[in-house]
Parts: sequence; C-alpha cells; structure tokens
Amino acid sequence: MKPLGITRAGVTVWGKTDQFKISERRGGPSWNPLLAHLLDTAACAGELWDHYLAVPVRDRLAETLGAGDVAVARRNAMFYAGLHDLGKASAGFQARFLDTDRGHLRRAAREWLAQARANGVPLPADLRAARRLRHELVTAHCLPRLLGCGCVDCGGTGTPHLGLHRVALLLGGHHGHIPGPDLLGRASTAAPPEDWDAVQRFLIGAVASFLDVDLDRLPEQTTFSRPASRPLFAGLVVTADWIASDANRFEYRDGGSVQQWWHDAKKQAHIAVHDLRLRGWEPKPGTWAELFPDTPEPRPFQAAAMNAAPEAGPALVIVEAGTGAGKTSLALWYAHHLARTNGYHGFYTAMPTRAATDQAAVEHIGFLGRAFGRPGDANLAIVHGAAEATDTAHRLLDAGEDARPDDLTDLIPFVESTICGRHDRDATTSVVLDPWYLRRCLGLLSTFGVGTVDQVALASQRSAHWFLRLFGLANKTVVIDEAHAYQLFQERLLGAAVAWLADAGASVVVLSATLPAATREALVAAWCRGHRTAVGDAAVRGTATRPAAAKGPVTVVDRHGRITRAAPDEPSAELHTRLDLLPDPGSAALADRLLREASAGGVTTVIRNRVGAAHDLYIHLLDQAGSHGWRRDEILLLHGRLAPRDRLPREAGIRALIGPGEDRRAPNPRRPHRLLVVSTQVIEQSLDLDSDRLYTDLAPVDLLIQRRGRLHRHAVNDGAGTRPPGFRTPRMTVLWQPDRAHLPLVQPPTGRTVGNRDALVYAPYALAATYHQLAERTVSAACPDCEDARRAGPAARIACLSTPRDTVGLIESVYAPGRFPETPMGALLATTWESWSADLARHANAAKAYALEPYHPGDGTPGDIHLLESGGANGRGADGTPGLAARSRLAERSVEAILLFHHPSEGEHPSGHYSYDPQGRIRADLKQYGLRGADRAARRAQQQNLLLNTVSVQASWFAHLPPVEYWENPGIGVLRHRRVIVLKPDGTGPEGGALQWLRYDSARGLHLAFRR
Repeated sequence: MKPLGITRAGVTVWGKTDQFKISERRGGPSWNPLLAHLLDTAACAGELWDHYLAVPVRDRLAETLGAGDVAVARRNAMFYAGLHDLGKASAGFQARFLDTDRGHLRRAAREWLAQARANGVPLPADLRAARRLRHELVTAHCLPRLLGCGCVDCGGTGTPHLGLHRVALLLGGHHGHIPGPDLLGRASTAAPPEDWDAVQRFLIGAVASFLDVDLDRLPEQTTFSRPASRPLFAGLVVTADWIASDANRFEYRDGGSVQQWWHDAKKQAHIAVHDLRLRGWEPKPGTWAELFPDTPEPRPFQAAAMNAAPEAGPALVIVEAGTGAGKTSLALWYAHHLARTNGYHGFYTAMPTRAATDQAAVEHIGFLGRAFGRPGDANLAIVHGAAEATDTAHRLLDAGEDARPDDLTDLIPFVESTICGRHDRDATTSVVLDPWYLRRCLGLLSTFGVGTVDQVALASQRSAHWFLRLFGLANKTVVIDEAHAYQLFQERLLGAAVAWLADAGASVVVLSATLPAATREALVAAWCRGHRTAVGDAAVRGTATRPAAAKGPVTVVDRHGRITRAAPDEPSAELHTRLDLLPDPGSAALADRLLREASAGGVTTVIRNRVGAAHDLYIHLLDQAGSHGWRRDEILLLHGRLAPRDRLPREAGIRALIGPGEDRRAPNPRRPHRLLVVSTQVIEQSLDLDSDRLYTDLAPVDLLIQRRGRLHRHAVNDGAGTRPPGFRTPRMTVLWQPDRAHLPLVQPPTGRTVGNRDALVYAPYALAATYHQLAERTVSAACPDCEDARRAGPAARIACLSTPRDTVGLIESVYAPGRFPETPMGALLATTWESWSADLARHANAAKAYALEPYHPGDGTPGDIHLLESGGANGRGADGTPGLAARSRLAERSVEAILLFHHPSEGEHPSGHYSYDPQGRIRADLKQYGLRGADRAARRAQQQNLLLNTVSVQASWFAHLPPVEYWENPGIGVLRHRRVIVLKPDGTGPEGGALQWLRYDSARGLHLAFRR
C-alpha cells in the first residue's frame, strides 16, 4: 500500500461512536477516528504532566521514561498514553461498529463501512468472521513487536525487551485490570501482522511525529524498573483517557488535516484539565495564625512537631496525642508544609468511618479557603458510599451551580461524591464541586479529598483500577486518621500502601490517640522498605536513642530512614479521670442508676458494645423516665444499624446539642441542662462531643482511652459553671460482666454456655487484659484526686487514669505483656492470649495474600510486573472464581440493600405503593430517569432518597436468610438489578417470604426478629 493509501486507511479506522448523540447535537459526526482519540489522549497526558503531577511523581516517570531527562520523558509518556487504544486497529474491534442497536448509529455504520473498504482498511470480506477480542489485549500483545522487540513472543529469536513489554502490559490494563499471559495468548490472531501491521505503524508514526519522539532511542529510554513507576504511569494513562473520552469536552473530527486535529487536541485538553481543576496546589507561605485563626498559637506539642518537619524531601509523620489535642490541625499544617517543600498537588485524609469523614469535611473546607494559595477553586472530594445522603454534602452540592448533567452517573451502589461550598462569593478561593468526580474511582483524583480509609487499603490490592487509586494518592500527602481503630489485617494493608507511597515519593501523616509501639514500628519499617533503606537512629532533640525507647508524641522519618522524635519543652497538661469498675447490673438496674444520678442535671453518655445492649438500655430508660421526672426527649439513642434517613438527623441533633458552638471560645448556648445519650461505638471516633459523665462497656484499652475523649472534651465548659456540681471531676465507669469465679466473663456464648456477646465484637484476650490492668490500678497508689473517693468504702473499685501520662504504659501492658501471674486471672490471660495470637497470625497471613508490595520483603528486590496482573478473575475472585477478591477489612462482609415499605392497594394504586418511611409520607419515586435535561433534578432527589434508605445486612444473618438472589425484587424502574428489602408498614417482613425474619424500626434499626 502506498503512503497516501495508508494515510487514508489510518484516518478511517474508527475509535469512538456517538452513543448519546452529544456530537450530533453540536452538528458533528457520529463517529470519531481512532487517530483523533489517540491525539486527544496524548494531549491530555501532556496537560496532566505539566499541571497535575506532583514533582516526585514526575521525577519517577522521568527516570523510567527518559533516563532522567524530564522533557524526553514527557514526550514519551504522551506518546505511550496516546497508543493505549492501538488495539482498536483490528478487525474484531472495527466490526463492533456494525453491532450497534441504536438507530441513529446504524446508518452511520453502513456509511463508515463503505468508506473503510474504499480507503483500504484491511477488513475481512465477512466481518462476522472477525476474531473478537478486547482491544486493550491487542495493544498489549502487538506493541512490543511494533516498537522493536525481537523476542520469540514478538516473532523473533532475541531476548525480550523488558521495558517495552512492561509498558505494553500497563497499557493493556487501561480498562482496570493488567492482563496476564493467559489473556495475552489469545491476542495473536486478533490483528495478524500481514493485515494490520501497516495501519498500526502509521498510527504509531503519526503520534510520534507530532510529539517529536525518537522511535530508535525509545526502547533504551523505557525501563519501568522502579515498581512505583508502573502504577503511576498506568494511572496517568487512564486519567488522560477518561478525560479525552468525554464527548462534552472533545469534539469528534470530520475531515480536516491531521495537523488540525493535533492543534484542536492540545487546545481542548488544556481547557478540560483547567475546567476539571486538575491543577496542583500552589500553597502560599502562611503562619499558624493565618492557617488556623481560631487557635492562633500552636500548642507546645504542635510547635515541637513543626520544628521537626524536614526542610526538604518526603516524610512519614506519626502523631500520637490524646483526643482533642489538635492532631487534625497539625496534620493539615504538615500537608501545607510538605506541599510547599515537595510539590504535591494536594492531600487526602483517610477516616475510619463515614460519619467521621462528614465531620472532617467541614474543617477541611475552612482550611482550604485560607490555604489554597491562589485565586480560584479548590476541588474537595468526599469519598465514601453515602456522601450524597448527608445534609452537609447536599447543601454544598447545591452550591455547585455549574453542574453539568451529562457528567452525572449512577450513584448506586457506589458513590464517590465531591462537594462544594461557595459560602463566600467574594473570597479569592472557593471550595467547589465538579460533577466529573461523581464517577466511580475519580474521587481520589481530586487534588483534595477526605474519605474512608478503605480507599487507601484498596490501593495496594489487585482490584479494578487499583493503580488509579494509588496514582491519585501518590501525588499527595496522605493523612491516615484514627490509626488505632484498625484491625491487624487493615494495618498490614495500610503498611503495604505506605511502602508504595514511599516508593512513589509521597508523604504520609498518621494520627492516633493510642498507638501500640509494634504498630508504630511496623509503619516505620514499611516506609523504609519503600525507600529501600534501613531504619536509622532515633533522635530526640539531638539525642540518639533506640526508636522504641525514644520519647515524644511525634515521630518523623525522612527518606533515608532517619527518625526524629519531637517532644515539647514542657509536658502536656494531664487529663485526670476517675475510673470505676462496676459489675454490669443489667439494663433495668442500670437505667434506674443513670436516671437518679443525673436527675439534677448534666450530660451523660453510655457507650455499649452492641446494638442489642444499647437498645435494651434505651427501652428501660424510656419505661422508667416518667417515674424519675425525665422527659422522653431527654433520652437519645444512636447506633449504626439505623438507615441514614433516621441516623443522620439524630447524629446532627446530638452534635448540635453537645458539640462545640459556633464560637468555640464560649460554651455552646444550645447545650441542654440534662441529657442522656445511649450509643454504640459510632460515637467514639472523630465526633466532637462533650459529656459530663461517661459509662462504657468493657472494651480494649486503646478504645477505652478513645472513649474517654468524649468526657470533659471542651475545656470551655469546665470554668463557666456549665457542668453540674457532681460532674465537675471527669468520671468514667467501666461496666464488666463477672463469671461465677468473679473473673471477667470474656468468652463468647456457645451452645452450652451463656458467655459474653461482647466477645463477638472484641477479642477475649483484649477484654481480659484490659480488665486486669484496670483492676490492678484499683489497688495501686492513687493520686490525691482519687484518694477521697477510695475512702468512701472498702469495696470501692476506683482507678486513676491520667492521659497522656498513662497512655503508653497501659497500651503496652495489654498488647505487649510480660509474664502472666500464676493466678486464676493469669490462667485466663494465658488461655485467651494463645487464641488471640492465632487470630493475629491468621490476619497477617491473609494480608500477605491480599497485599501487593513494591519490593520483596525478604531481599528488597523490585517486584516483577507480573505480580500486578489481575489474573483471569480480574481481581474479583468470588464464588469459586480463581483469585482473591480485594477487600479492605477481614471482618464478615455485609450486604447493602435499599429498604422500602410496601403499602396495601389504594384506588389509584391497585397494586399498592412503596414509601421510604413506614408511615407512607415519603412515597418512593422509582421511575427510571435519564441523566440530562428535565430529568436531572428528579434523578438527583431520587438518588439521595435511595442512599438515605440504604442499610447493611450482616453476613452472619445469612444463616437465617436466603441468598440475595432469592430476595423479592419489585422489578420496577430504578430497582432493577438492585438488592431491595421490602417490609410491611409495621416494619415486619412478609409472612412466608424470603425476608420474613427481618424487622426495622426507628429505634433499633434493622434486625432479625429472634436476635438481640
């Protein structure tokens, strides 16, 4: 074929079709040439390189794509990104145009086919005989040969060029899964060289010529030796491809010169990246007072941590301080400092729960308004599955006036919402929404984000688009909050993610109130593995010590493994708490005690380990309220088994009553004279609440210390006469269950024993060891604040807890115990320790099976790229499919479903109707709405209502429920292909139905009828 003929064939190969008539509405063509899309993607990669990539990420890609030459690497990265869809130049893919069932494309397909045959596109006479194979696999198979590899797999006799094969595999993964040899082996016949070689080489040459890529030197410039460079490059390609595939932002080409196509590609890519706010943070210098005007002077430990910050280079920062000490502000200061010194484009804060994420978002919005650094908009993504159901998110979404309906996608079952707030129209910086980030996996690409920690845990596993998660995080400072709240399985996954982030040049800030030394050292070791260095000596104000023995609440590790421990010149103020050990008297007796104790006033919080226990206590409190002179509305219940429609308003109401007021320097004027809050663990993490008195079930010691943080949290309430006389000393009562020998009952129930159901929530050893340590404190020397209370009676079991003084000692005595005493208590500890150690080994082994590491833990050699392959299961691996399904938690998996209530037939609704509430006041709109035009507002309201009624079904319940495939589904509109729970208006399941044992009410939430 002559050059002119090749050009005609090359520009006739199609790459995109106008599925939603976006191009047609602009008067454009119905299909886009493949070369045009390749150029669009290359241009987007160039814009991202210039404006989005963090400096360390750019450096690592320069190392792997240009031997350190940034300009060469930029061109090569654009070139490779453009070639991601090269495999579409194959008969099997081209034949797909004719498969369309959309009427407006059928005529276009016939016209294209005639044009393609006339221009010499090498299509078989019978397109039905064309070998159908995914185009990304064809790219991965053909590209090394086309770029000069002469190995056996490429049809030669030489040795493989590893760099070319690596980049081909990464491009082959641009739809989410890096392919393995089992998939690539099928590609050899999909685009035979004798048919498609000339067209593919034309496309390669065209892209190379516009970018001035030296194809002769390209192989030697392509290495991908550093493990992190692989997911970073794959993430860059996918991001560029997704932007370039947006028909709202890129016009389809119809005629004109290829040179004009390239000119248009660069122009449209520049506008798209700018409009999506994919531009790195340029933080202005700022003092602490400018960044945090509400607390203009840093606390001593904050000032010490700031002094320990490295002047250059990435850092791992571990902050260990009590609840309310200001860890979040310090983390944001570090994010600002590290962005200035390292060129990160933003930060992501990982929280343990959705509720904690929503609260943190408010603080982040205020911070960004002060710290963004240039006039314009800062895009803040909230990344969790129910973000759009929260009032805060909805108010901020409503402020985003530029939402484009064509960008909106299905928000169920997976939502990664971005919220915006234009609360100050005259400000130079607004925190805003771009609806592009509503799409799956795009939340982490936002330059700023706050979401759940699961996103970080999944970034080191072979799940769909895992490398896109890692790419988004690697350009940032990653803040991991509440690090003490994660199980060992999660800690190991986070450790693997830390190693990847270290190799990518990112920084990590870890916050914890109670972190065992072993966890701290594991994080430091993971950081050093990622930097391929050994853990160095620690230093505390210039004094070299062993890391485990060093003092100070802040640990800073640089890229060379050097550890600095920062401590304030003056010790932090001690928070003294009187701690009682009280055998649980049962719900009725406990209710009587609580109502009597707080009858004169005060805010009491009771934290129970299980929903059933919290609900039982709540019912007894309501039953006894009148006889003690309490109103029912002075008693509140909060737990996680409620639908968001019931839980979120309750959460917000409690926060409004006992959280801080608008002026944090003064008591909250809405704080009630008297209130009793019964809650589960949902209240212990990141909710800024202040109680006068605290009761809690026995829990692991680190969680008890965390729960203590809800007691006398706001100092402003201490000296203003806000607390009643009997509650002016912090007092926490720990409820424990004694067995017949008056030892703590910590074993779970069995068929023959009653047991303690709390042991199904927490490890028996952790409960036993915590009780033992607290009990030991009741007979040890007490501080003066506790002495008078001890004299009150010989049976008083009162301990003294002072934080942060006692925090480390208590945690280490539980999690790193010495020899157990030769007593009945010691025997209980030894037995439960053995069982717990076996569980920890199981968690460690499971994490090892799931987590990817950049370097082999044994010898530190780089991991092979084939370790990144998803395998035939594509990272799903469920129901007997080979492979492991990615997961962020080892606990039992819950199933999310939409909760609806079915009401009997009425005149206008002969088959009845569905509602979101039992009373039928909020009718369920279940129509199938489109994404554009008049449907937009209705669809958005519908999606929010569905999220507000999304509940979790515990995996253990499936012992009494049929598999979800057998659940009744109304099959109406938006409910098709969704898990649905349909209950009667009284909250019960239909008799004889699959869900007959399920119940729901606004107090207890979703539960099984015979379970407590």
